[in-house]
Amino acid sequence: MDFAPSPRAQALQATLQRFMDDLVLPSLPEWHRWADAGLYPLDVLEPLKAKARELGLWNLFLPGLRDDQPGTRLSHLDYAPLAETMGRVQWASEAFNCSAPDSGTMELLQLFANPAQAERWLDPLLRGEIRSCFAMSEPDTASSDPTQLQTHFTRDGAGWRINGRKWFITGPTHPNCRLAVVLGVSDDRPQAPPHARHSILLVPMDTPGLVIERNIPVMDHQALEGHCELVFRDVRVGPEALLGEAGAGFALAQARLGPGRVHHAMRSIGQCELALALMCERALERRAFGQRMADFANVQDWIAQSRVEIDQARLLVLHAAWKLDTRGPAATRTDVAAIKLVTAQLQTRVLDRAMQVFGAMGLSPDTPLARLWAWGRALRFLDGPDEVHLRSIARHELKQAQAQRGANALHLRRWMPQPD
Repeated sequence: MDFAPSPRAQALQATLQRFMDDLVLPSLPEWHRWADAGLYPLDVLEPLKAKARELGLWNLFLPGLRDDQPGTRLSHLDYAPLAETMGRVQWASEAFNCSAPDSGTMELLQLFANPAQAERWLDPLLRGEIRSCFAMSEPDTASSDPTQLQTHFTRDGAGWRINGRKWFITGPTHPNCRLAVVLGVSDDRPQAPPHARHSILLVPMDTPGLVIERNIPVMDHQALEGHCELVFRDVRVGPEALLGEAGAGFALAQARLGPGRVHHAMRSIGQCELALALMCERALERRAFGQRMADFANVQDWIAQSRVEIDQARLLVLHAAWKLDTRGPAATRTDVAAIKLVTAQLQTRVLDRAMQVFGAMGLSPDTPLARLWAWGRALRFLDGPDEVHLRSIARHELKQAQAQRGANALHLRRWMPQPD
């Protein structure tokens, strides 16, 4: 078990770090000028995307690319530290065509799209010409249990008619969003098992009847790319919209989650590293009661706890990435649940400590801390709430214990009173 990046990945890490230092960070003021005006900063992003592709920092997360597709084929383990570096600036991954939800959409289409679907949707996504959204969550049901989804797909001649409502869908208001990947229940499968009733349809965003009802603020911040409520009113699509087979939607949706959660987790760790660095610098600068903040024991405890917890989380994520590479998604389901749980909770802890050291400034837009804390809090719902992942991990442990029941009896008997 070796988590060291390959020589090729080490070279890419050095190139990526220079790109971040020389191009992304100097672009932050211009990005914020556009964003503060309510406009998506395409004029900032497009030159960065062109340069990233020129340097080979493009589609880094897709190990299954064909020779004729643009990108850099890296294993999950090699990609993980690159995702951490990108994560220090929330929007940076888009410059490398590695941002969610497109990364998951591209992986899904790689696995299941037919040639016509690949030509229409996958190829433009790989080139960074369009963006997508993944429409699963709904307002009137617990979306952590997809068997309760209420969006319905009804047969309409050879095609489908869609009715339903989705919300907290990331990406629809991005100016280049062209595709909604929609998970719903197929009405023609009422007798199928609960997890075999779902299908996925590829729906162009300009299809009549598909309406962006609103862009929902998250923790009182409205994202430019949108966390939106989408309404589908008799949206009609042809048979070419069906991804894979009817009834296989749940399995298809699960297939995109493992690698995406590794990406999310490593970006979160990058944001925690940034928060820790800012916390340490501020503690050395700021004074209270005649001392530097860094001289107070509780601040030193926060710094030390953050260092240890970040390193622990990183090792857990790298282990999950290694297992994905060596054993595949099915064998890594519990590991993926664990890293999603740990890194989302870690982010709010580390960011909270940094905000305390900064004082009121930590609540303001003068630092990235408040925004990153809000995103970390949202991550405890995105891709499943903490409680679902805890239950998944517990069930895995109990299943293993059931299979080995009685194996620890000797340990118990040693301490139990023996009969006379």
